[in-house]
Amino acid sequence: MSEQIILKGITWNHSRGFVPMTATAQRFSELNPNVEIIWEKRSLQQFADFSIEQLAERYDLLVIDHPWAGFAANTRTILPFDEFLSAEFLKDQEANTVGESYTSYNFHGQQWALPIDAATPVASSRPDLLTAHGTDKPSTYDELIELAQRGLVACPLIPIDSLMTFYTFCCSLGEDPFQSDTEVVGREIGVQSLQMYRNLTKLVDPACFGYNPIKVYERMTLTDDIAYCPFAYGYSNYSRQGYARKVLHFHDMVTLDGKINLRSTLGGTGLAVSSKSQHINVAMQYAEYVASPACQQGLYTDNGGQPGHLSAWTSEHTNSYTADYFSNTLPALQRAFLRPRYNGSTYFQDHGGDIVRNYLMNGGSETEVLNELDKLYQQSKGQTQHG
Repeated sequence: MSEQIILKGITWNHSRGFVPMTATAQRFSELNPNVEIIWEKRSLQQFADFSIEQLAERYDLLVIDHPWAGFAANTRTILPFDEFLSAEFLKDQEANTVGESYTSYNFHGQQWALPIDAATPVASSRPDLLTAHGTDKPSTYDELIELAQRGLVACPLIPIDSLMTFYTFCCSLGEDPFQSDTEVVGREIGVQSLQMYRNLTKLVDPACFGYNPIKVYERMTLTDDIAYCPFAYGYSNYSRQGYARKVLHFHDMVTLDGKINLRSTLGGTGLAVSSKSQHINVAMQYAEYVASPACQQGLYTDNGGQPGHLSAWTSEHTNSYTADYFSNTLPALQRAFLRPRYNGSTYFQDHGGDIVRNYLMNGGSETEVLNELDKLYQQSKGQTQHG
């Protein structure tokens, strides 16, 4: 009789983060009766903040954010998949990456997580409300401002989302952040980005300063006052019949110049295996199962997941029940900006959003905001992350 193996995993507390993991765990156990996988969940904020070093002590499987890749590579808190899975499987993962999702977990030439979930800020709308107000979704920044002046626009403005969207404006105006060792972004682009961003946020409900993407989508579906969101990390759950009171439609974002769409900041999550696990080979087998094309296109996405394998984004099956969420937003994923992942980057991320959000709320000198961000950037490079 084979040994009974129990693996514990930690993921984030949302239908997109938790339900597909429990569904895949159940099926994996049916295929491997001597294995039981128990998934636990933590809040979205804990997901961003909590120490992966501590989590790796307690769990075999971790769903992580890619900014932790640098920390993971330097500490081996989690294990590189190159040492356990076949080169053929990893080549398929790389060839079928959604944007830079696969690369985002690669550090020091090794793969520290499998990209099971892909996301970037995209636009969303309530077509019924736009029609009721005699308008269509905006296609340019100027049209977005006009729609916001009518009180029909919301966007997430908690610190982390404020920071990610600041990056979006910088990228879209022609300069990716963190190209220099001394400054986050050049003064000309930085000032212009902050001013454009604040011009928009002055027109939305101040309640948005307390909203993450989920809160925006809940307001858009539970009430009938918001018709459009220009950028928020996409959640395909809201494009599915029966998930919320109303179905949201998702799109690529507006253009600044009538030609090139905004370029947002890559998100998503990866599945990692703890170096402390007593059952590393089984944990690796489960991770391979979850990230496989068949699972990503079927069981994973069917149970609320937002897949990380390209074949699931182009699948007629997944698009058929999500109002074409995947095919409509894929272009935004493919060009998304990859955040820095140096050991210390999460320190910048944890504090930089407060600086940007404070400016958006209260105004002030754009140059001083950029000076503060540069100072924080230098401080972060001296930080040793504690997972």
